[in-house]
Amino acid sequence: MEADGVRQLGPLAVLAGVWEGDKGADEAPSDDRGTEQNRFRERVTFAPIGVVRNHEQELYGLRYATVAHRLGEADPFHEEVGYWLWDPGERQVLRCFIVPRGVAVLAGGTVEPTATAFTLVAEGGSETYGICSNRFLTREFKTVRYELTVTIFDRNRFHYKEDTQLRMPGRKDLFHHTDENTLTRVST
Repeated sequence: MEADGVRQLGPLAVLAGVWEGDKGADEAPSDDRGTEQNRFRERVTFAPIGVVRNHEQELYGLRYATVAHRLGEADPFHEEVGYWLWDPGERQVLRCFIVPRGVAVLAGGTVEPTATAFTLVAEGGSETYGICSNRFLTREFKTVRYELTVTIFDRNRFHYKEDTQLRMPGRKDLFHHTDENTLTRVST
């Protein structure tokens, strides 16, 4: 994609490319509904898609795919695909993605075009930035809130932290399923 097209991505422009990180930390529900901690490596690819027009609205986006492996394991334990979108008219960054466990999320937040740090949120039941999941997950691990904070250090390194808040039967408190990693650019 031309340099002008990448610049149209606002705060997402620096993400175009392929990234890897091997210092990931995942805290998730274990098989017995307790807590397990996993160290992981991942690869994320962000490919510019150009402009998306919704009548007056113009969005600029990145198609992305993430694959994560526990350290020392060949098979992935997490995958997701989706889009990161920049809406310059509304000053909104949107992240819409699906996970092959039967979850779809549309998270968003207000972000300045030159921001190097931002937070996106989705709430269960929201008509704009919301969460949808299959029957089993809704019953056993209902996602009530998703929050993502991204910090871009420079052109070749960024960090993210996710907090997926789950309501689980038999627990009075929410379970905070967290993931974070620092990624380094491996190609443009």
